[in-house]
Amino acid sequence: MGVIPTQRETLSRAPGMPAPDRAVARTTLPGGPLAPGAARRFVRAALTEWARSAGPDAFTERLADDALVVVSELVTNAVVHAGTDVDVVCRLEDAEDEPAAVVVEVSDHHPSRVVRDDGTERPYGIPEYGRGLRLVSTLATAWGITYRTGAKTVWALLPLDGALDAEEQIEAYAAESALQRGLSAAEILGPELSAFAESGRGAHDRDWRGRGALSFLAEASDLLAGQLDEDLVAALTGQLLVPRLADWCAVWLEDEASGWHGPDSVIAAGPRLARVWHGSENRMEELRRALEKDPPRLPESVRSRAVPVPWPGEALGTRGASGAALAYRLIAGGRPLGTLVIGRAGLLRFPDEVTGLVEDLSRRVALAIGAARQYARQATISRVLQRGLLPGAVAEIPGVRSALVYEPCDKGGPSGDFYDLFPAGDGRWCFALGDVQGKGPEAAVVIGLARPWLRLLAREGYAVPDVLDRLNQLLLDDATEASDAAARALIAAGTPVPVAHDGPHARFLSLLYGELVPFDGGVRCTLAAAGHPLPLLLGPDGDVRAVAQPQTLLGVVEDVTYTCETFELHPGDTLLCVTDGVTERRSGSRQFDDGDGLAAALAGCAGLSAQLIAERIRTLVHEFGGRPPEDDLALLVLQAE
Repeated sequence: MGVIPTQRETLSRAPGMPAPDRAVARTTLPGGPLAPGAARRFVRAALTEWARSAGPDAFTERLADDALVVVSELVTNAVVHAGTDVDVVCRLEDAEDEPAAVVVEVSDHHPSRVVRDDGTERPYGIPEYGRGLRLVSTLATAWGITYRTGAKTVWALLPLDGALDAEEQIEAYAAESALQRGLSAAEILGPELSAFAESGRGAHDRDWRGRGALSFLAEASDLLAGQLDEDLVAALTGQLLVPRLADWCAVWLEDEASGWHGPDSVIAAGPRLARVWHGSENRMEELRRALEKDPPRLPESVRSRAVPVPWPGEALGTRGASGAALAYRLIAGGRPLGTLVIGRAGLLRFPDEVTGLVEDLSRRVALAIGAARQYARQATISRVLQRGLLPGAVAEIPGVRSALVYEPCDKGGPSGDFYDLFPAGDGRWCFALGDVQGKGPEAAVVIGLARPWLRLLAREGYAVPDVLDRLNQLLLDDATEASDAAARALIAAGTPVPVAHDGPHARFLSLLYGELVPFDGGVRCTLAAAGHPLPLLLGPDGDVRAVAQPQTLLGVVEDVTYTCETFELHPGDTLLCVTDGVTERRSGSRQFDDGDGLAAALAGCAGLSAQLIAERIRTLVHEFGGRPPEDDLALLVLQAE
């Protein structure tokens, strides 16, 4: 998730603090399940930047941890209870006779929304709402809520408290050593339940509740937020909870195919038991079978609070023994996504600290599941779009061998590159290689316009320059209509209309388009490049030359007239067409095509078949940089036989 570039304000500062114009960082985040993780990254980046100017003693690890917990809780509350975009501000503040402090502010834009409560008695104490503010009040020296027209802001002040003391250094060293010993993140994060059972209300319990639980929740959020598969979220939940907080746990997920009737009701085909986790692996299958026969049935009025459920004693081989089991509904965006159940043998009831902690964790699990499902839906839509935007197969041309390499950078979304190779009638075949400005839905719109029109115009008998002229006008007309519709919507909403020619509705397209006509002894090729890397012709002797002239991008200038080049491909001649994902592949400050690098690479392919040339160029492009390509990559090789 990206963030809006920060906006700076001028503030007073303490000696040694960053300059005033660097003392405030702002961002706006969409009100979705990924917002808390993005907010933590944003605050961490701001503190890191300020620490470079202030020195290592000004911003301690404890301050950073507390700030991340605070912003995570405030943004989570805003997402759950408001659901609007969230404004996050992190600033340094200094007043007379007071130590310098970090202030975190989180604003939403739905302050009148009533926090949901089912009105029932809660046997384990704390209601669904407000736990985030209790966590904030534990860490902040001051906090408050400010209401303005259309917005609510919750702020918290965290003082700068000097360097790490010896005890904290030991704790940090112990955590680092645990990682080096190969323990899982969940094992390091999770507290021992025995600490709760044995310590009562003693100092250890209070100290852990003061910082250990908050650190656990913040780090668990980071683990869960990065997962894009709901079953993996369920598996991580089990690892976080067992054996640290429970002997076993289970996660049921509602089937998304069931269909929603509203935010609080669902017609479900039945929950799916996605994950069962037990401290003893030999008991997992028996526990799974028992839980599948009798899944928890929670009243619709129950939100995320803990509800006692029957103890599956026989499945656990504990006849005559007892234990405590609790169920939590997993709800995100007002929709029930599943149920989490935890159990511990030898307890009459879970300690309140564990109950509240797992309740907080269940909210994060629900947000992670919601995010994973949203990603899965978008990935499915993208795959369907991608299949519709590319040809099912490329045509075979008499006397010509072809080879294609197509590698979208984003495997889950529509690419900005496209290709086509198709018969146009009357002994003609046409080919196209294009690159749309941008990616995703905007790119899909342009490709959805361009590829069918290319085929239609070609089959109507239009020459290569005429096809580009008409496609250019089509893109300009479509962009104008889209901008007019957007302007009407802004006017209706009372919003000023920005003046921009190249705004989000501009349809810019670089295109290489050509026509092939086979004849006895070769193939006649007519082509034009509009804002596209020029095609290269390789002769049998290794000679390489460009075979087109650079021209303007499509969709930029009205009334432009395009021209074409015509030449012949004789047996052994090879035409290489690429997108800028090849020519602009980077290695540090260098690009692949610097110093005619693509021509040199093609010259080394003399004597190879079309397929081998395509694979060799692809390999050279990948090997050019130390990291995987960051742009879509497409290349087409046409070789006369």
